[in-house]
Amino acid sequence: MPLPTSSIYQPPSAEFMKWPSRRSVVHSTKGIVACTQPLAAKCGIDILNAGGNAADAAVAVAAGLNMTEPCSTGIGGDMFCLYYDASTGKVSALNGSGRAGGKCTLENIRKSLKIPEGTVGKIPMSSVHAVTVPGAAAGWVDTVERFGSGKLTMEQILAPAIELGEKGFPVSETTAYFWGRQEKGIREASPNFAEMLKTDSSAPDGVRAPKAGEIIKIPNLAKTFRTLATEGKKGFYSGRIAEELVKVVNDLGGHLELADLQHHLETGSESVEPISLKFPNPHGTSETDGVELWEHPPNGQGIVALMALGILKHLIKQGTIPAFGPSDHNTAPYLHAVVEALRISFGDASWFVTDPNAAPGVPTSQLISASYLAERAKLFSPSSANTSVLQPGDPYASPALTSSDTVYFACSDSQGNAISFINSNYGGFGTCIIPAGCGFTLQNRGANFSLDAKHPNVLAPRKRPYHTIIPGLVTNLQDSSLHSVFGVMGGFMQPQGHVQTLLGQVLCGLSPQQALDAPRVCIGAGMPDEGNVYDATVHVEEGMPEETVDGLRKLGHKVEVVKGMGRILFGRGQIIRWTKDVDGTGVWSAGSDMRGDGAAYPA
Repeated sequence: MPLPTSSIYQPPSAEFMKWPSRRSVVHSTKGIVACTQPLAAKCGIDILNAGGNAADAAVAVAAGLNMTEPCSTGIGGDMFCLYYDASTGKVSALNGSGRAGGKCTLENIRKSLKIPEGTVGKIPMSSVHAVTVPGAAAGWVDTVERFGSGKLTMEQILAPAIELGEKGFPVSETTAYFWGRQEKGIREASPNFAEMLKTDSSAPDGVRAPKAGEIIKIPNLAKTFRTLATEGKKGFYSGRIAEELVKVVNDLGGHLELADLQHHLETGSESVEPISLKFPNPHGTSETDGVELWEHPPNGQGIVALMALGILKHLIKQGTIPAFGPSDHNTAPYLHAVVEALRISFGDASWFVTDPNAAPGVPTSQLISASYLAERAKLFSPSSANTSVLQPGDPYASPALTSSDTVYFACSDSQGNAISFINSNYGGFGTCIIPAGCGFTLQNRGANFSLDAKHPNVLAPRKRPYHTIIPGLVTNLQDSSLHSVFGVMGGFMQPQGHVQTLLGQVLCGLSPQQALDAPRVCIGAGMPDEGNVYDATVHVEEGMPEETVDGLRKLGHKVEVVKGMGRILFGRGQIIRWTKDVDGTGVWSAGSDMRGDGAAYPA
């Protein structure tokens, strides 16, 4: 008789990274999928092998991740992507984030939350009022339509994930941990909780969270995917799925209407102009040695990474900090500069990042202008930490004006195309609210709205909130060719992860895998439900050299070393690099974060 799954993973299996395992960079000439779930990666590899391109594969992976890691992502959430087209060298951005409902006025939400007059208040992460219209479903279809190969249908692309949901799949270790941790929230959020739990006659109500290695089926999610595949966006934003979504929200006291989903169906995902910042390599032999980092503009927080990189660029140019090299990586002076640059950048983002379509005048170009970043760099001291909550600067005073917690994954293909893709519920299962018969939870992205009437990011009908999820893409300064697609998930950790993993490669010579393996730092709590995301505390991952920790404390930083499962705070990243062999053959080289359950897989 075979041994039970409990013999493989002794529950509870919560000790995290007790023995760090060694990983090598994965190379391929035919394309790579790098993500946190092996079964989801296979969904993408199947599509690449069937003749699809990187964009087709990405949507297959997104659906596979929704099935295998619903504690992080789903079709009830939002998505963003950056796509590199090898035939044109163009970088394109797609904003697949949803909006607040038409009746979600500041007055209505404050009244529903019973917030006293004179108190700003906030939308709780678990509140039905944190639900915004899901943008992922439209985003998946739009990704395929705008960037896909045209060779495969949505039915073919979603088929691998549908099979996982109908036939069942074994749950991975980290996913099982977070599923179990959020079982209580799932049970309490809506009457449809059983759809996201495993059948077990001995458990309360006959269901429970699955354990690692156990098989779970999610047939209702597979049914949702089939509807999207056969009926397109209309099948999600109207009809049965839309009606059940609106019903469960309104039954719980929310304000979404079918008209809100219809509005998103008609509006679709927004093609936006990506923003970028050039970062010359100070160790290079010419001005064209270096990289250009591409990010989404607000309402995404990618601008934080660009600002921090720009501040560091200015400080190096002025000689305020050295041109750090391999021996400086993760030393106290190196991390001090990174932390302070990020802290200054968050000071601006906390005020200025909002939906530019609903709050015209978001000063995106001014915030990343050299003149403004030079002014902000003056707040940096190489000898002491600024532990106060930094206030935003005034980008309009700049001369530039007159001249004018989530899954991240990456896919590439044999034609040289690559996509940087991120999809999220926001906090874990989001609100944990499940529309009946649909098999997915609704996101809590609306919790990121401000309830301060004077704040640019104030809640308003049909407005998109400050968004934490950001894909990253890098090109080479020399010829604008692709350098890499990359990202690090994890709430407000994301731009911090972008800066740390990119600098590790550009300044310190780390491989993609080494850049991801290295211990990281995180300013603040990372997620609102864990504490203040703008707190002065510098969280340092276990494994950082003791002299670095001591050095940061001597510089005045409030340092907290994070161990065990708490290390999830530092995100889980993926990197796929593009290079060419001496014979001209293109080579993909990828790393995958050991903090996740997946890896990089060659086609």
